[in-house]
Amino acid sequence: MPSRQDILNAKILVVDDSPDNIELMEEILREEGYTDVSSTMLPEQVCPLHREHNYDLILLDLQMPGLNGFQVMKGLKEIEQGGYLPVLALTAQPSFKIAALEAGARDFISKPFDLLEVHKRIHNMLEVRLLYKELAQYSRAQQELALHDALTGLPNRRLLEDRIETALQHANRNHHKAAVMYLDLDGFKAINDTYGHAYGDEILKMVSQRLLSNSRKEDTVARLGGDEFIVLLADVHSLGDAQGPAAKLVEALSEPFFVNDLRLQLSTSIGISLYPDDAENVVDLISIADYALYEAKRAGKNRYCANGSAARQAALAVKSAMPAPPSPAPASNVAPPAELVQHR
Repeated sequence: MPSRQDILNAKILVVDDSPDNIELMEEILREEGYTDVSSTMLPEQVCPLHREHNYDLILLDLQMPGLNGFQVMKGLKEIEQGGYLPVLALTAQPSFKIAALEAGARDFISKPFDLLEVHKRIHNMLEVRLLYKELAQYSRAQQELALHDALTGLPNRRLLEDRIETALQHANRNHHKAAVMYLDLDGFKAINDTYGHAYGDEILKMVSQRLLSNSRKEDTVARLGGDEFIVLLADVHSLGDAQGPAAKLVEALSEPFFVNDLRLQLSTSIGISLYPDDAENVVDLISIADYALYEAKRAGKNRYCANGSAARQAALAVKSAMPAPPSPAPASNVAPPAELVQHR
C-alpha cells in the first residue's frame, strides 16, 4: 500500500487554459504538501509531457480552446497501453461528468472547487494510481521469473524456445542460418557429490557469466536445468560461424573456478545443430544438438561435435522410438580430463 509520503511525492500535471485556475490549484496542492507539481496552459503539450514524465495524476480541464479535454484523453489512451488513464477531469458542466468518465477519466472535480472535495478526490486517485503501478511492477517481475532461471537469471527453456522460433523466422526471411549449441559440464556431478550443492550453485553462476562474456550480445544464453545450457547463434552463414564460438566456450570453461578456498577444474562438451541444414523446427534442432553433445562426450569430452548428418539420423530415430547406433564424431580442442584440485 502506498505511504502518505509516496502520495505527496507523486508527479502531478495541472492542465487549464486559465492562469487563475492553475495558480489556485497549484496553491491548493502545495499547501497540502505535494512536492512534484507542474502545469501547462497548452493542451497539445499534455501527451508529449506525459510521454516524457509519466505523471501519476493529470488534473485536466475539459473545456479549452483548440484541443479540448476529451481530445487530450484520446491521445493519452495511445500512451497508456495498460488501460489506466490517470486523469482527474475538471469541469463546471454537470453534463460533462458522465461523458468524462465514459471517455476514460477516473474521476472528476466540479468547478468552482470545494477544498475538501479536491483534497479527498486527489488523494484517493493517487492512492489507486500508485497501487496500480505497484501491481503492474509486481506482474512484470513475476513474468520475468516465469521466463528466467531463478539461480542464474538466464532465459529458461520457455523463453529460449521462443527466441529460437524467432531466429528461425528471421533466418528464413533473410536466407541465413542459425545454430544451436547444446552444452553440459564434464565433472560437475563430482563437485556436487564432493563439496555439496552450494558449491555447485556457485559454479553454475560462474559458468553462466563466462558463457555470457564469451558470446555476442545478440546471442541467447539459456539454462535448461542442472548443468545443461544452450547458446543460440542467430544470423550465421555457415557451420564455421558456430565452430569458432564453440571452441571459444570450450577454452573458457576449461579455466579453473575458484570457490572459497577451492580451485575446481571442469570442462564442457558441446553439440551443435544448424538451421536449416540439420532441422527446420525448434524441437528437432534441440534434439540433434543434444545427440551431438552425446557424441562429443563419447569421443572424450572437453570438445564440441557438429556431426550433423549422423546426429540428425540418430536424434530423429530416437524421436521415433527406434534404436539408433551412435556414429563416431569429429573432435576438436581435446584437453586432459576434468579434475578437482583443492587450492591450498
